[in-house]
Amino acid sequence: MANIAGRLTTHVLDTATGRPAADVRIQLFETGGADRLLADRRTGRDGRTEQPLMDGGPLPIGQYELHFHLGDYFRAHGLTSDEPPFLDVVRVAFGIAEPESHYHVPLTATPWSYSTYRGS
Repeated sequence: MANIAGRLTTHVLDTATGRPAADVRIQLFETGGADRLLADRRTGRDGRTEQPLMDGGPLPIGQYELHFHLGDYFRAHGLTSDEPPFLDVVRVAFGIAEPESHYHVPLTATPWSYSTYRGS
């Protein structure tokens, strides 16, 4: 019998320095009613979390949000001194419709801009 599993991953690139963003706090919430925290992780030196945000079985179909704590990261690296920072916690809302797929939601960011997409 085949193992049916999906997974959710992410990574963060600091495009102000051209490097992976290490030690960024990332939280995953299930939304669509009462928000529920599912994961609270930090990126490593390669800008990725050590473990997927979700895996081990089919992904639950639903609405989710990733919270990228960029304000803390850019302050710690001396890239912004603005208080409050222009970007503090970036929230990326997305849906999962295919439980057996790999959803990769990367973020590229500077202290003043960000971009995301569904990667592979």
